[in-house]
Amino acid sequence: MCTADCTGTCEIGLSAVLGMDAVYPNTTGDNQIASEKNYPLDYSHFNINGRVFGAMGAPEDADKANIYHVNLETTLGKSNPVKLKLPIVLPALIKLNWQDYFGGAAMAGVLAVIGEGAVSKDPQLRYEKGKVVHAPKLKEFLGAFQQYYHGYGQIILQNNYDDDRQGVAEYAIRECGAEAIEFKFGQSAKGTQPAVRINTIEEALKHQEKGFLVHPDPTEPRVRQAYEQKASPAFYAYGRLPMWKESYLAERIDYLRSLGMKNVYFKMAGFDPEDLERVLRLAVTCGVDMVTFDGAGGGSGYSPCKMMNEWCLPTVCMESILVRILQKLESEGLDLPKVAITGGLTMEDQVYKALALGAPYISIAGICRGAMAAAMSAQKVGQLIKSGVVPKAYTKYGTSIDEIFLDLPELRGIYGDKADTFSLGAVGVYSYLNRLSFGLKHFAALNRKFSLEHINKRDVFPLTREAKEVYDGVWGL
Repeated sequence: MCTADCTGTCEIGLSAVLGMDAVYPNTTGDNQIASEKNYPLDYSHFNINGRVFGAMGAPEDADKANIYHVNLETTLGKSNPVKLKLPIVLPALIKLNWQDYFGGAAMAGVLAVIGEGAVSKDPQLRYEKGKVVHAPKLKEFLGAFQQYYHGYGQIILQNNYDDDRQGVAEYAIRECGAEAIEFKFGQSAKGTQPAVRINTIEEALKHQEKGFLVHPDPTEPRVRQAYEQKASPAFYAYGRLPMWKESYLAERIDYLRSLGMKNVYFKMAGFDPEDLERVLRLAVTCGVDMVTFDGAGGGSGYSPCKMMNEWCLPTVCMESILVRILQKLESEGLDLPKVAITGGLTMEDQVYKALALGAPYISIAGICRGAMAAAMSAQKVGQLIKSGVVPKAYTKYGTSIDEIFLDLPELRGIYGDKADTFSLGAVGVYSYLNRLSFGLKHFAALNRKFSLEHINKRDVFPLTREAKEVYDGVWGL
């Protein structure tokens, strides 16, 4: 029912007042915003198989073939090997509690990605002739991971089309010690780059001087005249759509390697299958170490509301298409990159199913919103405990940090007493990933698989007709 006295808190009402701004969520900032759509096919439409005979990757000995002997470690990298404690990447993010997001990733020994446009978070940022010449905060982003590094995992800087034009990658390598760059083609939350409202023409001119696109053009006399008369459309700075060319990227990657880049990654969303194949072929040509494919539904921050819900191949469907493409490329004798899949994966059951359905071509899973939620939640719980207000849900465990954060002893085993000084948000990310690791080991042992390379499609089975089409590899566009 729509009433005459309503002030319009629904999407139509907000659009009637806010206009174009209503395309984007109005509750970002300290919140995560993501897709709310229930897709007709997802990983819940598969169950996990089990076996009672044999052991793969371990001797058939009940004292040795158990959950504690499942090896989840893996390695990626064509010329610079990167060891991982478990097959997880924390995809690109640079908001909320990013310090603990990256720190916890290092503790857990996994990959973590600093999100696109990271230099824009730096109040000391300076450009000269459209190129970044001063962005010291990048060292802080990288250091959030590096201070906990213990031989596993890697921190990666994402590079979108505008970042690349502004020379962010070379600045990060030369001045900040970055060793890994991820070129962004797209993500499941937004297939276009965001448009950010600018309040004044002076700000619009500054954005334009830095090399960003601004609409309407603040240098046009008619636009300035309209602005002074309060008759100009709102100014928006917006990112360029990626127009990566094969020849350019190959040369660009070679150049960054000459500066000291050790590993290169691609980030891709569930675009048209032709584009999925083209990106993989480009990754082969450029010797890319890993390509991450991001499926619907997505979101973590400032993405168009409807785009988060309504665009992009759902993760499980995208995975089915990718497997067929990768099989085709392998049959051509191509040296394939590692492939990671992400998009709505949160707990160990989803991760195991994704790894099984994609095996052996898709061998790493991405977890973004779950890890950020862990960073935020543990940080808040730690603050409350320190203030003497223990959340009711945790009082049964005790009243102190030591009694409630149960994985701290493991961290002391890695870092010594230094672990007692760690941010509890980062400890929370470690513990969350530790839980996923332990859960994955249960499912692997259930299938008598004691190392990652033995996980395969036989470890899951479909529950619906549509899921069987995906399972059989006949689903697609």
